Amino acid sequence: MSDVRDEIAACRLCRDRFAATATGHAPRPVVWFAPGARLLIASQAPGLRVHEAGKPFWDRSGTRLRQWLGLSEAEFYDRSKTAIVPMAFCFPGYDRAGSDLPPPPICAATWRDRALALLPEVRLTVLIGGAAMRWHTGSKAPVTQQVAGWRDHWPDVLPLPHPSWRNTGWLKRNPWFEDEVLPVVRARVREVMDG
Repeated sequence: MSDVRDEIAACRLCRDRFAATATGHAPRPVVWFAPGARLLIASQAPGLRVHEAGKPFWDRSGTRLRQWLGLSEAEFYDRSKTAIVPMAFCFPGYDRAGSDLPPPPICAATWRDRALALLPEVRLTVLIGGAAMRWHTGSKAPVTQQVAGWRDHWPDVLPLPHPSWRNTGWLKRNPWFEDEVLPVVRARVREVMDG
């Protein structure tokens, strides 16, 4: 029986969909998880830089996310401790206006349950973005509302805004996030990683 990670890496379900995007690219699933991980980063989908590098959060948003979580680059990329399982494993592409396309639902429908079944040791799930929040919490509330209600799922699940530079304005409008949430997040992540 093949490992689901190998199956995901070989997936080409969205070949035609991606070829029809403005980027006209081929699928390149970014698979970054292993049994035993305690921290799960449930994100949206890889961006173009991640698609090119083959390494999740290998961009400025990854730098910000590691700062938010209080993790070194080595800890963040240690698959034995940190699993990164996005709602779609491939870069969805850009539309004609140059905006990111959403994660194709077929990816989560096909792979998510099987991937998460390999991660029974997860003690904290960090949800990044609306698609991950909807999948894991069942709530269709706006991202800001879910992040503000972070205590609703604490200490096992934590909704975060996307760490993209595009959300710098959101961070300025919501200073409570950095003041109230991040110190607690860093302490919980440290407990999970060291425990």
